[in-house]
Amino acid sequence: MTLSHQKFREIVLQLLYSQEVAHPGEELVIPLMMNELSVPKSQVKLAYDKVLKIDGLTSEIDPLITSVSTSYDIERIQLVTKMILRLAIYELLFEKEVPPKVIIAEAIRLSRKFSSPESAAFVNAIVDKLYHAD
Repeated sequence: MTLSHQKFREIVLQLLYSQEVAHPGEELVIPLMMNELSVPKSQVKLAYDKVLKIDGLTSEIDPLITSVSTSYDIERIQLVTKMILRLAIYELLFEKEVPPKVIIAEAIRLSRKFSSPESAAFVNAIVDKLYHAD
């Protein structure tokens, strides 16, 4: 069973968040996500692999966020918003498989679903600035 791109991103976001908060190991988080979200192990494993790639590039992604975020220092950005930004910037700059406008729209959707309208506007501004700077 293949998940929609939207559902897959939601899983990646939830895994990113859990990694940032609790650092659970793969042996704990994969069965939990499979059970809670009723998704196959293969899809959760793919999402977890993407999380590991994003985590490995945090030292490159976070300075990019800081460079375009004039109103907030990265430590002040709400955690879920920061994870959405990391995911979007990773897809925008390192994967390049998805059209930038889709990445931005998805980041806004995730912000609205998991955070707030204000977060969505902030995410839109940051990712859009980085897209146009590229």
